[in-house]
Amino acid sequence: MLSLNPTRLKKYKDVAWLLVKYGGSDLVTEAGLEDALIDEQEKEMPDSAGPDDLARDLEKLGPTFVKLGQVLSTRSDLLPQPYLDALSRLQDDVEPVPFEHIENTVVDELGVEFSEVFSYFEAEPLASASLGQVHRAVLTDGTDVAVKVQRPGVRKQVASDLSALTDLAEMLDAHTEFGKKYQFTQIIESLRSRIVGELDYQNEARNCQSLTENLSDRERIVIPQICEALSTSRVLTMQFMKGKKITELSEQELAEIDRDQLVGELFSAYLDQVLVDGVFHADPHPGNLFMLPDGRIALMDFGMVVHVPTEMQQNLAKVLLSISEGHGEETARDTLAISICGDRADKDEFTRRIAQLVTEHHDRPVRDLDAGAIVLSIQSVAGECGIVLPDEMRMIGKTLLNLDRIVAVLDPDFDPNAAIREHTSKILRDRMSDHVSLSRIYKSMMESAELAQAVPERLNKFTKLLAENELRVNVDAIDQASLVRSLHKIANRITTGLVLAALIIGASLMMRLETPFTIFGYPGIAMLFFLTAAIAGLVLVYRMMFHDHADCEA
Repeated sequence: MLSLNPTRLKKYKDVAWLLVKYGGSDLVTEAGLEDALIDEQEKEMPDSAGPDDLARDLEKLGPTFVKLGQVLSTRSDLLPQPYLDALSRLQDDVEPVPFEHIENTVVDELGVEFSEVFSYFEAEPLASASLGQVHRAVLTDGTDVAVKVQRPGVRKQVASDLSALTDLAEMLDAHTEFGKKYQFTQIIESLRSRIVGELDYQNEARNCQSLTENLSDRERIVIPQICEALSTSRVLTMQFMKGKKITELSEQELAEIDRDQLVGELFSAYLDQVLVDGVFHADPHPGNLFMLPDGRIALMDFGMVVHVPTEMQQNLAKVLLSISEGHGEETARDTLAISICGDRADKDEFTRRIAQLVTEHHDRPVRDLDAGAIVLSIQSVAGECGIVLPDEMRMIGKTLLNLDRIVAVLDPDFDPNAAIREHTSKILRDRMSDHVSLSRIYKSMMESAELAQAVPERLNKFTKLLAENELRVNVDAIDQASLVRSLHKIANRITTGLVLAALIIGASLMMRLETPFTIFGYPGIAMLFFLTAAIAGLVLVYRMMFHDHADCEA
């Protein structure tokens, strides 16, 4: 049920307007929402509405819709590639909040005055997003920090937006075929989980700490340290990283970097995050990767971190390895192993198309290889074939796609397929080694020794029972007599059906014979055959409908 609350109705109309404007008017009509939510003047939409227009419209609707666009940018099964590209470039950049509001939030959250903690706090933000903004500051001990402060009232706004989106998603899922197939409620739940996580800065601090520990052995990759004493759920204080976005580096700056080693370590670090650690930074777009003056890469913004269950890591490693080696059928099989296949799933068609897709991808030149794009293409094919991929695989595809763009800037000749093949093979070998470690071998030997000790006694008991004719075997089998009766009944029914069919065919042939004996003006013998077949057929149908059903229940 849709709410009649004016604020909620306004959100309903905003979403319905977007659907109509960008080709989803049939969804609105099918759900019965057109007359209620779309004004007459809004039904005439401009022909120029395209991917970039959609990104701008979402930005205008606020933080929740910006995040919705980012979620949809991973759904190649829902949107065509131009829209995915536009949404992946969606910039969460809005007008900054007045400094007095930022100051009030910091004082309220930390419980101290500015002067007690900061010797300097820059009023102009370094970045201003819809959920929060970042300011540069200096602590009283001289430490340079970046302070991320949540925008006032944003949690209430997000809660209202999510409630409205949930109402509409449930309506579309219940009343449209498209909604039943793609489950909009699941998309909104994914959005809810993501945005709620990003609104809790303590969660981001924990993510940052986990990645710091997991990447501690990476010399060329650095994570900013968190000032825990100056961080809450709405204020996050971290080490300030002085650097430049990778996409803003000049040719001279790129020439001074050992790009081959740097790209290799960056790529392998992300594969380790996904396939070994099970926790990965899922938003490595150019704005979140900074090149520091000493040649290291700093990862930024840890609101979007994905956790991969242990049992899924090995399957994902197999999928990526199959893709890198160009084995299409293996890619399809490994993907199906971690996917949800409903009643409408066409596994054969999925396998055929994935085999073709992976083969075509593998034959491209190194400069054109795009590991993230192939994963997202697999998702698109899966959606068309009625197969649902796990969210983790979608996020891996988006992460690899962003990495491909970073790699294209740092080292255009880098071969991601070779890197994936080498690294995933090593990961699988290491896991195999773990399974055949000395401790496991020793444990298996002990269990084998115990079995060997028990075998003589058990064999002696078995031969004794056999010799004394006391051996009994309990078998949970079917009722043989009942089975034979059922087979006889089936055979009799088939025979009866064949006889009735013969009577009908014979009567049809005799209809052409002229005879003085007639019934209703037709040859009498033929009509007798017809009547006999009709009566016997009715009796047979009666017994099948009533007696057979009663026998089954008995």
